[in-house]
Amino acid sequence: MLYYAVIFLLVALVAGVLGFAGVAGTAAWIAKVLFVIFLVMFVIALVTHTRRNA
Repeated sequence: MLYYAVIFLLVALVAGVLGFAGVAGTAAWIAKVLFVIFLVMFVIALVTHTRRNA
């Protein structure tokens, strides 16, 4: 998930440099959404792992 967020971030950066504002905005939005989903899943994994070991 984090891999795809980084890929979309790179696509947004390249599109922004080349002047494709619509594509850059969409790719940046997708990257943000994927990163938030990654963070939520990471926190859930940490919480369940700590409960299991306790």
